[in-house]
Amino acid sequence: MAMYTLVGKRAFAEGCFGQTLRTCMARMTALPEGHSHRDFSTQPMKPGQTLSKSHYRLLRCARHMSGRPGGGAMNVFDRAMKRQQKKWAASLHDTDKYDYLRAEIGLRVADRVYDVARSFPLALDVGCGKSYIAEHLSKDIVEKFFLTDICSTSLRQTRPSEMPTHCVQADEEFLPFKDNTFDLVVSSLSMHWVNDLPGALRQIQRVLKPDGVFIGAMVGGETLYELRCSLQLAELEREGGFSPHVSPYTAVTDLGNLLGQAGFNMLTVDIDEIQVHYPGMFEVMRDLQGMGESNCAWTRRPIIHRDTLLAAAAIYKEMYGNEDGTVPATFDILHMIGWKPHESQAKPAQRGSANVSFADLSKIGKGPPGPQQGS
Repeated sequence: MAMYTLVGKRAFAEGCFGQTLRTCMARMTALPEGHSHRDFSTQPMKPGQTLSKSHYRLLRCARHMSGRPGGGAMNVFDRAMKRQQKKWAASLHDTDKYDYLRAEIGLRVADRVYDVARSFPLALDVGCGKSYIAEHLSKDIVEKFFLTDICSTSLRQTRPSEMPTHCVQADEEFLPFKDNTFDLVVSSLSMHWVNDLPGALRQIQRVLKPDGVFIGAMVGGETLYELRCSLQLAELEREGGFSPHVSPYTAVTDLGNLLGQAGFNMLTVDIDEIQVHYPGMFEVMRDLQGMGESNCAWTRRPIIHRDTLLAAAAIYKEMYGNEDGTVPATFDILHMIGWKPHESQAKPAQRGSANVSFADLSKIGKGPPGPQQGS
């Protein structure tokens, strides 16, 4: 959560937008304690006064960043915009053309499910998309699968699987299930768009049965650093400043702490680096849009100048281009496994209870000393 706060405030602090936002936040902070944000933002307007969409979005951002009652968790992403992006991507006539990354990560998550030597009567996929995980699992491993996603269009395009599935349209931030319901919860490439990631992990831990397991994968680390650096350098050159065009991501060093704070134990966190090669920068951006992975941060700029885009494409190819003329796009995939505590699970021994010293490890495998010469 600290990483989200740092990246969000740094992004908001850049440019005149940040100055306006800080002014708005200062005015809201000066309100009396009994005056809530809801009262501030919904008070009657004067006759003839109108509130533009940009001003409404600005006030909403300030309310969530102010830290006063009612603001809740840090609001980095526009969840309504993300739902629209996924709906648009799922409505394309060639939508399957952009499923290659999700399909690959879904397969890798399914492989980790097979690594757990047990079967799961009831499982849940959080942010399933078109069920990229369920298609790789057998009914011997999972008997019944619940699929959730914020986009109803994606749920109508779920891929066939062996086990019976039930689709539920639900936000990853608000799981509509009772406590201790599922034996297994999986998630693939959806958690990086969640505003309150610690809260989402706590909800997953809540719906898991004791000794249940959560297996997930999300985009993080230095994902798309080539695109980010190219756009920033181009904007600095052409416009004298830059705006964030790639969403902030969770660092792999923070993920274990977040899982532990959510109540998971026996944690496993690792990272995969996947590079996809494209003809150029514009093909990278086209595929991200087709995946429904366009930027939906509140601080995003709606328009990028044509000259800036052309300069960014040239910088991308010059700095990161391959000898064959293609350019790479790097995706850091953070894999995580966490278990809900149960009395049957192995527990670490108490400190000081060891009866063997690490210094004796070097002696393992060595036979007794032989007879000395001359004896």
